[in-house]
Amino acid sequence: MRILGIDPGLQCTGFGVVDAEGPALHYVASGTIQTRPDNGALLPERLKILFDGIGEVVQRYQPEVAACEIVFVNVNPQATLLLGQARGCCLTALVANKLSVAEYTALQLKKAVVGYGRADKAQMQEMVKRLLQLPGLPGKDAADALGLCITHAQVARSVAAIHKVAPTRARTHAAYKDGRNY
Repeated sequence: MRILGIDPGLQCTGFGVVDAEGPALHYVASGTIQTRPDNGALLPERLKILFDGIGEVVQRYQPEVAACEIVFVNVNPQATLLLGQARGCCLTALVANKLSVAEYTALQLKKAVVGYGRADKAQMQEMVKRLLQLPGLPGKDAADALGLCITHAQVARSVAAIHKVAPTRARTHAAYKDGRNY
């Protein structure tokens, strides 16, 4: 299974691609999509850069599934809104490219990769390097994206094992009239 991990950010969105063959993980690629406002780009233009960039990554590496980090609420509400828009753009690009998307919190990501939910960026980078047998440390955003791939590979194996024993079906926690779910 080829997994695409996305660490959303308005200025810098990290991506990572990993092949999972049973418990074995193989690094494929990683990097960032930059949308700094230095060149005068407005928010809609920056979101388009993210959308197009993710589309290019999907076309180039042909992942089967994607994993995206869930945004946490910042102290600064404006920064949270901007990050939410960037994340929404990333999710839209993934779904527009017909990928199913799994979502994980930063706490889940760090717990799965480092074993400690409050791990810092340096610990994440080091563990990603070790788990994927990389020659050097990946960048911070790329390390988080690769960590999402690792997390999803672990979760997917566990869910598949559970489904073999006791098949489950998807549920929604609430539904609106006319079949709309949230």
